[in-house]
Amino acid sequence: MNTDDRRSAGFKDRTRVAAARSQLLSAIDPHDRSESVPLGDADGRTVAAPITSPRPVPHYPRAAMDGYAVRAADTFGSSDRSPVAVRRLAEDADTVAPGTARRVHTGSELPDGADAVVMVEDTETIGGDVEVYGAVAEGANVAPVGEDVGQDQRLYDPGHRLRPSDLGLLKSVGATEVEVYDRPRVSVIPTGEELVQADPDPGEVIETNGQTVSQLVERWGGAATYRDVVTDDPARLREAIERDLDHDVVVTTGGSSVGERDYLPEVLTELGEILVHGVALKPGHPVALARAEGTPVLALPGYPVACIVNAVQFLRPAAKRVGHMACPAFPTRTATLDRKISSDPGTRTFVRVQLQAADGDEGTDENVAVPTRASGAGVLSSVALADGWVVVPEGREGYDAGATVAVENWERSA
Repeated sequence: MNTDDRRSAGFKDRTRVAAARSQLLSAIDPHDRSESVPLGDADGRTVAAPITSPRPVPHYPRAAMDGYAVRAADTFGSSDRSPVAVRRLAEDADTVAPGTARRVHTGSELPDGADAVVMVEDTETIGGDVEVYGAVAEGANVAPVGEDVGQDQRLYDPGHRLRPSDLGLLKSVGATEVEVYDRPRVSVIPTGEELVQADPDPGEVIETNGQTVSQLVERWGGAATYRDVVTDDPARLREAIERDLDHDVVVTTGGSSVGERDYLPEVLTELGEILVHGVALKPGHPVALARAEGTPVLALPGYPVACIVNAVQFLRPAAKRVGHMACPAFPTRTATLDRKISSDPGTRTFVRVQLQAADGDEGTDENVAVPTRASGAGVLSSVALADGWVVVPEGREGYDAGATVAVENWERSA
């Protein structure tokens, strides 16, 4: 479609969100780059190679309780009324011979000869002896070798996102580094001749989309390159995109619609292939999903709220796919809708809401979802001051006041 046809056609036909996302992801191949990083730098990174334990944990039999290391056979027959006395050894004794016991503490190595631990509360020290007031079986209160992790045990497979507990486990088995996939490299290019970074004159606007998208990319596990603003000029736009096609994903903000200064669809058509232009989504239907020289390019709308909604719906799963990362669903909270919200049939609508405690009682688990008064696609505060959004699916025309809805907290998940 040439430029004139595209502008006259507008967005009469819009692709549904799920279909648009599917087309985008089917055009993306995960990269194959990896690096070895210290454990301290690996939180949130994605495992790139199978990890097995080089040693067991514990690597020695250890006491699981404070008490006395004994030979279990020496305690047989003991009870509260008829204790068994064994000779107490010095705490530095290496071996527990028959009829003896040695004081141990939780985590202590079990001395040779011992095969159980009697808890200290089941004993009494009398002179040089220890009286045992209850029999123990072999292995009682002892953590055997490999109880936690076995030798050569498979710990993690490629694709696992590392958490602090994982890194603690890896350190416990002796690992100091881990092989992880490189962070997906995402170029973020804000566009628009009216954009400035500070101190705007009349007619100028402070650039926020590029900064917001870049920080979202970092939160989602990517590495963002936040570029300078590019003015609305086809040659400069093309040059900026071509410069960054060595990235895993290129994202532009602004200039994605069908207006006189919206050149990006034309530029993307020249550079490659537009997969989708116009999505049945509100706010932010004029998004373009494309591919240029094998690199996915996402042209996000310039209105701040529309830009964020589209970044969450399309950029997040794209970056996750490139970087071998899972894309989990966002956490949600149920709430009672304060007033009616509407949606166009066939369009997926994202309604920003604030959560308030029911009846003003901060101690209650019941919430009321109050749609933000400022709901325009250009009103950034309607997102920044909201607690999440209610997603109205394509098959509904909205929700009535009093309806129970799910509030999606899209900023809480990486």
